[in-house]
Amino acid sequence: RLANAVTPLWRLPYQEQLQVKYESQRKHLQTLTSRLEELGTDVQELCCPLQPVVPSPIVNGYRNKSTFSVNQGPDGNPKTVGLYVGTGRARNIVCVKANHLENIPSKHKQVAQCYEEFIRCSPLEPCILFSEGGHWRELVVRTSSRGHTMAIVTFHPQELGQEALAAHKASLKEFFTCGPGTVCALTSLYFQESTMTRCSHEQSPFQLLHGQPHIFEEVLGLKFRISPDAFFQVNTGGAEVLYQAVGELSQVDGDTTLLDICCGTGTIGLTLAHQVSKIIGIEVVEKAIEDARWNAAFNGISNCEFHSGKAEAVLPQLLASWEAAQPLVAVVNPSRAGLHHRVVRAIRNCRSIQKLIYISCKPEGEAMRNFLELCCPPDPGKKLAGKPFAPTLAVPFDLFPHTAHCELVLLFTR
Repeated sequence: RLANAVTPLWRLPYQEQLQVKYESQRKHLQTLTSRLEELGTDVQELCCPLQPVVPSPIVNGYRNKSTFSVNQGPDGNPKTVGLYVGTGRARNIVCVKANHLENIPSKHKQVAQCYEEFIRCSPLEPCILFSEGGHWRELVVRTSSRGHTMAIVTFHPQELGQEALAAHKASLKEFFTCGPGTVCALTSLYFQESTMTRCSHEQSPFQLLHGQPHIFEEVLGLKFRISPDAFFQVNTGGAEVLYQAVGELSQVDGDTTLLDICCGTGTIGLTLAHQVSKIIGIEVVEKAIEDARWNAAFNGISNCEFHSGKAEAVLPQLLASWEAAQPLVAVVNPSRAGLHHRVVRAIRNCRSIQKLIYISCKPEGEAMRNFLELCCPPDPGKKLAGKPFAPTLAVPFDLFPHTAHCELVLLFTR
């Protein structure tokens, strides 16, 4: 059941998986085409050519980050570490071990198994519903191709005092540094006290219990450092193929400034920095911007500036003072929530941006609204001035083998 829920295509030969994904991306483009027609835009049968899905260089165990939940297992044990099957609405959620999942590497499964062993020995209960008490919550494991492993344990403090908290943190550290958990050979062990579903570092700091504050990864010959909550594509080899293609599609040159919106730790911009005159990155996660600046300095890249803040606050200010003569190419790589309307408006209303590359992990979702706002006729009501963009080329990249997901790269020009 878990494999079918999380990796529904796992039984198909890989070439067939790619074909399934190609068909679903084609459907998304057909939806975009018909929506553009409704807006009175003159489009072809399909709004732009769709290339075949670019395969992932690694098909199994490719994930460099996995999130494991703590909940009741199929045998009823509430201290089970794995992934959810079922829904809250149907009240049939069970937590199933990830051992059979093709996309999760064995190192992640090993750390999850050790964490389960630890919480089963702990006198504290797991925190399944915040209101019902309990403490041990999810585990995030991040690894790199350099052999580094970071584990991040989330913990609900409830009414525990500082002394008790310190004792449980010490037992967790001891388990992974002197006890059975030493087999995991953790590079970093982090602990976060969290009274919410998700907390940023600013809301509740990640506490380093053991090891190094960062792990390191290499992408296209550059070295990147990764903080506990920084965004990094989950498939490193696939990301390399994707970033190379972004460089080719953007056709940037030495006169171009590249605007990297939702830049994370700066990976896209920094891998293209040698091709352009300047990189400007914007990212909401402050720690990721610290990483991006460190990454630029460490790799000897000086033609970059990184801005921390919400893109909808930072970008309009940046573009308001832009000299029209300077060519500007924008790359956006937002979360599933897509881009804020004010970001789309700022891009649309900036004449210097003639080319935009939109990387979407969910083109049928909020991204579709972004595509339509970029391409619709000028709309004074929505403050969408400026000539509309047109989709020119679509290239899907399979960064998530065995799942139904895909990254779609759409090139927009005007």
